[in-house]
Amino acid sequence: MPSLALGTTDLEAISADLDQALLQWWEKHGRRDPAQKPWMFMPDGAWPEPQHSLPPYGVLVAEVMLQQTQLQVVLPYWRAWMEAFPRLEVLAEADEQAVLLRWQGLGYYSRARRLLAAAQQLFAELRSVGEADPQAWPHQLDRWLLLPGIGRSTAGGILSSAFNSPLAILDGNVRRVLARVMAHSHPPMRHQGLFWTWSQCLIAAAPQRARDLNQALMDLGATLCTPRHPACASCPWQSACAAYASGSPDHYPVKEAPRDVPFQVIGVGVVLNQAGQVLIDQRLNEGLLGGMWEFPGGKQEPGERIQATIARELMEELAIEVTVDQELICVDHAYSHKRLRFEVYLCTWCSGEPQPLASQQVRWVQPQELGAYPFPAANARIIAALMTHLGLPALDQSVSG
Repeated sequence: MPSLALGTTDLEAISADLDQALLQWWEKHGRRDPAQKPWMFMPDGAWPEPQHSLPPYGVLVAEVMLQQTQLQVVLPYWRAWMEAFPRLEVLAEADEQAVLLRWQGLGYYSRARRLLAAAQQLFAELRSVGEADPQAWPHQLDRWLLLPGIGRSTAGGILSSAFNSPLAILDGNVRRVLARVMAHSHPPMRHQGLFWTWSQCLIAAAPQRARDLNQALMDLGATLCTPRHPACASCPWQSACAAYASGSPDHYPVKEAPRDVPFQVIGVGVVLNQAGQVLIDQRLNEGLLGGMWEFPGGKQEPGERIQATIARELMEELAIEVTVDQELICVDHAYSHKRLRFEVYLCTWCSGEPQPLASQQVRWVQPQELGAYPFPAANARIIAALMTHLGLPALDQSVSG
């Protein structure tokens, strides 16, 4: 394969050679097991030929789940989702809470709400022609970009996977591979347009293999060109990789300067009444955790005792007075943009009818009923600790239920 000069931005001249080497590697070593990517295979279990279409609905669900989540995490959720919502029509007519409950544990819950909205929009368009016919689904990039939660890379992934459309993708794996091949000297997110040009250039060199090329690029990044300790000795692009030629491939992609991640302490009240019911509230439909249920609470103010935080927050958000009793559990949880410590206390309800002053709704529920409500991942340990404290059996909080 021709060598790539360090710093070169013209990928077009060698794209055909790169494509050939990549596809030869992928056909032997790629993730082409139906057990790993079931949405990428024909109903008879065969990998699709270029002229074949795949059922778009399963691809759509997978592509949205794969936004910001790794394949091995997504797979059991995708299987459970397809059991619960096997067709576009079933999802389009589903209750939002059922959708969020099925998504529970995957994080970034706004993806689930947007997927539901996209399904409703798509089903309205397809109702007259029938969702079962892949050819009836939109094949144009601009139509997919009109759907909630579908950006350029997700749309390209759906169209290239389902219909072998000659469209590029630019997920984290592809971005990392391209940054290393080109030894790009800046953080990739600063030059998205350039990276899109490079990715599309590879597809343009073999448009009839777009589906395979996009899958191969992702597999290369996921299995060899990994964030740490890339397996350069096994890479089909080694001789063309400017980062490898530099002797320091793990210096790429160039990273942004690290930002301070804020740390917050959250006081949480697990409020019980005389009937043994526990109080939960539903978050507003905004932000990463919109629409999820949680135990009420809020941020600790400087110099404030955590018990005072809980009592204050429950009065401000629910208009109730409580006695803050013993600590139940302390849970540390990290998001990409902040770190939280949940200091959770058992509370006894004293007075005031709970009101959703800062939420959608509030409910008193039996502890055994908590499994029927979608909670953020950090709450799983709180629920488990509560059940243990009450001497009740642990709830099934698995993917399937």
